[in-house]
Amino acid sequence: MNNSLEIIKRKAVQIFSEEDLDKKINSGKKLIIKLGADPSRPDLHIGHSVVLRVLKQFQDMGHEVVFVVGDFTGMIGDPSGKNKTRPALTFEETRKSAETYLAQATKILDKSKTRIAFNSEWLSKMNFEDVVKLASKYTVARIMERDDFKNRFENNLPLSMHELLYPLMQGYDSVELNADIEIGGTDQTFNLLVGRELQKDYGQESQVVMTFPLLVGLDGKEKMSKSLDNYIGLTDTPFEKFEKSMKIPDEVLRQYFELATDLTIEKIDEIMNKDIRIAHMEFARELLKMYDDEREFEEIKSRYENIAKGNIPDNIEQIRVSENNLNICDLLVKVGFANSKSEAKRMILGNGVKVDGKLVDDCSKIIDLTESKVIQFGKNKFVQTVR
Repeated sequence: MNNSLEIIKRKAVQIFSEEDLDKKINSGKKLIIKLGADPSRPDLHIGHSVVLRVLKQFQDMGHEVVFVVGDFTGMIGDPSGKNKTRPALTFEETRKSAETYLAQATKILDKSKTRIAFNSEWLSKMNFEDVVKLASKYTVARIMERDDFKNRFENNLPLSMHELLYPLMQGYDSVELNADIEIGGTDQTFNLLVGRELQKDYGQESQVVMTFPLLVGLDGKEKMSKSLDNYIGLTDTPFEKFEKSMKIPDEVLRQYFELATDLTIEKIDEIMNKDIRIAHMEFARELLKMYDDEREFEEIKSRYENIAKGNIPDNIEQIRVSENNLNICDLLVKVGFANSKSEAKRMILGNGVKVDGKLVDDCSKIIDLTESKVIQFGKNKFVQTVR
């Protein structure tokens, strides 16, 4: 337990407060650990795993994890953290997202110690008097301390009244659950602290707030995000995890080890003192160990190195074709590399397409399919046509 708590504290950016955390942990009580789940983005990557692995350590210590899906706030359009209001979601969208979220999250968490709660269960039952009483707990000045609200107001950008209520609604979730600990990314610090204050107002013991770093993406600049295509997904194939691990910028690889794995500092030091390429492979091995099957590592490593030398791997997928000839754009769509001819053209003009190892840079080229052909896009997408 002490080792798990040490790893949790090591990963955290801030703890409000560490004294309260130690007191709760040593109380012997089964604690409620809360994490807010965004219903608009159900696809998880290893950036999300930073807090998920912390939750797993709390579960291993005997505590209960509660995912609060913000379906009520999502349906009315919660703040995006950017310069505009996020579009409202439908009820069906929030439920579908929650199912997807849980299916991926339980690749890390113990499902039997995890429950999902929807904040519409209590927020939708509040009448106007309840809302006014909740709003009376906080001043406008304090709400405007939230950076994105302040920036939008000062720059004369739209800021709706319901958005100002959002931190109070998220904070009230903690009151409803009587949460002992709430965790989240550093971008959620303000909202998490609102929950800590509201619990005190409602006569509860204030939750401990723990914030964790946002993992930088494969570009080494922006935070990891699927929309920026700089991510390693939890549902990526083992080969994709390996290939993307090799693309992590050298200067942030240590951060990936510290945040996205449960290795000790001593073990990380040992790995990082090796050749940097080997260190990248060791990170890939850890990902396979955590999410897939480590026994596949050597085979995947061999395949990766074979492709890196420009060779065509063995046992690639085969697709049967009936046509004798096809335009290269139509062929890319047919084998599933492109969703449309326009996308196929972009792939060709980007010098990413090869047929039997030879670059194809002419979008009008006709491919003879009377004999088997190996179609390649990028370094790791291969398919073989057969009659």
